[in-house]
Amino acid sequence: MKYDHDIHKRRSVRLKDYDYTRDGAYFVKVYIKYRESLLGNMENGKVSLSRYGCIVRDSWLWLEEQHSYVTLDEWIIMPNHMHGIILIGDRCKGGDRCKGGSRTALTTMSMSMLKSKSRSRPTSMTTPGPTRRKPLGRLIGAFKTFSTKQINKIRNTPGLPLWQRNYFERIIRNELELNHIREYIMQNPGQCHDDDVHPFKLTMADFV
Repeated sequence: MKYDHDIHKRRSVRLKDYDYTRDGAYFVKVYIKYRESLLGNMENGKVSLSRYGCIVRDSWLWLEEQHSYVTLDEWIIMPNHMHGIILIGDRCKGGDRCKGGSRTALTTMSMSMLKSKSRSRPTSMTTPGPTRRKPLGRLIGAFKTFSTKQINKIRNTPGLPLWQRNYFERIIRNELELNHIREYIMQNPGQCHDDDVHPFKLTMADFV
């Protein structure tokens, strides 16, 4: 089927009854409303962030600072969207997390999850420790709200939507898939025009 923006942007790829607070790695992608290029410009194959893009960058980093069970892996901000890998679970920080693309060490539980291709869904899930986790959707919602409020304050546009209502998400099943998605994110600036037509080109065939 040929890609149709109006159809595909409404289609949810989230798994029914899946517990999105469980330990794991998730690829997410969010677009600016109407795909307006507010976050920066392409210059010689690289992204030069605008003032708004810098706010989005800081808001993304804020997720990890705000939530002890969130670790940011590879990520990048493009002119009209951003995407990255979020790890949920007890974390072990490493590298410079103030730069997109820093590869933070995966936890033992996350590695165990990545080595399994099982799509089984737990009948119950008890999060270790006293921290009550937000599911992935609420984390993305918090990021959107936090960045939107700051940008609207600068633009003097209170209440104006900044992001598209939904977002793309993919549960990362194994290390091979993780590395493919990391590579996809790193190469995204050089593929930005094609990326607008095909929001996520990798298929399960790439991970066999």
